[in-house]
Amino acid sequence: MVQKYQSPVRVYKYPFELIMAAYERRFPTCPLIPMFVGSDTVNEFKSEDGAIHVIERRCKLDVDAPRLLKKIAGVDYVYFVQKNSLNSRERTLHIEAHNETFSNRVIINEHCCYTVHPENEDWTCFEQSASLDIKSFFGFESTVEKIAMKQYTSNIKKGKEIIEYYLRQLEEEGITFVPRWTPPSITPCSETSLSSCKKQAASMAVVIPDAALKEGLSGDALSSPSAPEPVVGTPDDKLDADYIKRYLGDLTPLQESCLIRLRQWLQETHKGKIPKDEHILRFLRARDFNIDKAREIMCQSLTWRKQHQVDYILETWTPPQVLQDYYAGGWHHHDKDGRPLYVLRLGQMDTKGLVRALGEEALLRYVLSINEEGLRRCEENTKVFGRPISSWTCLVDLEGLNMRHLWRPGVKALLRIIEVVEANYPETLGRLLILRAPRVFPVLWTLVSPFIDDNTRRKFLIYAGNDYQGPGGLLDYIDKEIIPDFLSGECMCEVPEGGLVPKSLYRTAEELENEDLKLWTETIYQSASVFKGAPHEILIQIVDASSVITWDFDVCKGDIVFNIYHSKRSPQPAKKDSLGAHSITSPGGNNVQLIDKVWQLGRDYSMVESPLICKEGESVQGSHVTRWPGFYILQWKFHSMPACAASSLPRVDDVLASLQVSSHKCKVMYYTEVIGSEDFRCGRSPHSRCCGRLGVVGGRLQSHAMCRISSGVGFRGCSGDQEGVAL
Repeated sequence: MVQKYQSPVRVYKYPFELIMAAYERRFPTCPLIPMFVGSDTVNEFKSEDGAIHVIERRCKLDVDAPRLLKKIAGVDYVYFVQKNSLNSRERTLHIEAHNETFSNRVIINEHCCYTVHPENEDWTCFEQSASLDIKSFFGFESTVEKIAMKQYTSNIKKGKEIIEYYLRQLEEEGITFVPRWTPPSITPCSETSLSSCKKQAASMAVVIPDAALKEGLSGDALSSPSAPEPVVGTPDDKLDADYIKRYLGDLTPLQESCLIRLRQWLQETHKGKIPKDEHILRFLRARDFNIDKAREIMCQSLTWRKQHQVDYILETWTPPQVLQDYYAGGWHHHDKDGRPLYVLRLGQMDTKGLVRALGEEALLRYVLSINEEGLRRCEENTKVFGRPISSWTCLVDLEGLNMRHLWRPGVKALLRIIEVVEANYPETLGRLLILRAPRVFPVLWTLVSPFIDDNTRRKFLIYAGNDYQGPGGLLDYIDKEIIPDFLSGECMCEVPEGGLVPKSLYRTAEELENEDLKLWTETIYQSASVFKGAPHEILIQIVDASSVITWDFDVCKGDIVFNIYHSKRSPQPAKKDSLGAHSITSPGGNNVQLIDKVWQLGRDYSMVESPLICKEGESVQGSHVTRWPGFYILQWKFHSMPACAASSLPRVDDVLASLQVSSHKCKVMYYTEVIGSEDFRCGRSPHSRCCGRLGVVGGRLQSHAMCRISSGVGFRGCSGDQEGVAL
């Protein structure tokens, strides 16, 4: 398996020319990197005007590997070839490196680049990418990979220190300024040679996409500051290393790489709706920085947030008065680490009364609002304390907990809440302090602990009786002056005391069921299943030409093809029948087919947009300005993979897939809206939270009307770069 590394941007607040002077001092050897034994120049080229300088070196490395492994491999040193292409005119340095030793067994590539900062020409950016592919290594593939990762990480960390070391050395020698390159007097012949130099330099400075030395053994990796990643688009999209340290915390180079690669994938699939880096990082941490696993659970969570409008819960939902009076929990200052502190007096809370008065869904929604408030407070505390704070501390007082709290519907509601929070707010709990745990607590713990993630359980600290007042207790985590008064502290705590909910507030089972249904069906989104041979279609009638049809949908499962058709006559819903050889029946209310089988494309209806193939996990927004009145059909159709071009025979995988019914089912979640052209252009649709302008993206008119559903918590704007609500 190919291992890849993509670093963030490292910014040096020094001019490019001074950085180059410091960088060159690393050769022919660098005492700050003991493994870098030496280097020899094997090729060198300079243009006549001095603007282009290409130098190729053979670098000798003493890799810190077990003696036995070196003996088996038959080498004491490892050699790398490094090519530096300096363009003083453009103020860029491209560095490429690959291994010469064991190149038939191990393939290592690295690409690094020094460039001028896009917003300050007196600053320099450093960016780096690397890849490692171990084909075979005498049966020691896993060991070699671990050695490579370890050495690469350590060298990346040294990179910034090394450049800064040589910058200080230059300063001590009185060198604080290096003049920029200026062209010599131009003669006709020098112009000719300059032109050829440009061509030659361009061919010698090939940028290897996604390439780079996972082992960090190239000459530049040895010097490289833990560097960059130009993610897509503008300089604002780049992850600066200083920004990571300030807002995200200390990450290893490989963790930085995972964050950048997952963020880039989201940019490519979510059409501009990018969760904030803190949000992405939480999901990566929850899955030990396994990108595939983190991507899966994050996409599910983003879809869930959108479907239930969780992004706007703090703005649009007011907790019922019963919750405000009887829910014994609230925010209370912060702990010693600066984390927001939430206090929950669970032992004083009438869980049965709250469930009987409000229902399970209202309680869940209230807990979600608490979590959303926690995210907001983390962001505020990050600014206040000047260091990244991405989680909160929860203090749970169990005094008063007894068997009535183990009422079955109440426990069921608790388990449901835990399940939803674990899936959508990973790594937001920094510490859980459970105080005054009574005898009945082990029973409750036995019921709920299987539903709590192992990483979360490790953050639990449980104290019985008054143990929290002793060594290793509450004072280790919370300042004395903010310990709540009910825990013998000095701070008056405004958390409600709870108490029994009056039975007069209880509601019937039917009322609760209707209320629960209302809470979680109040969504602008609809879901539909798409089967092979059974597309899902919706009908939109347009009276005035030049209206705008807007759409926003997520491909939750499978791959689909999205089409838009126009017809002068209204289609009738087809009768539901069996779907083909597998006798799969169309799923009732969430699959509708409108285009009659006898209709012919070009005669009965026409295509008004090119088909759009959408992959699983993608989020798509767009719009279409109608040219004619009539009936428009939006269609989501199962996407069949094309047959292998190299052979007319079916592949084994295709045959196996065709035998699985589940492989013929896709699922989409969608929302559509029709806006009059004058409303759309002037800036507001009835539901829009954005500017409403029209923009062209990828050949399609893009609607900002979708911003209200795409720029919510964790998103950095919509397809028109609108700022969204921050996570």
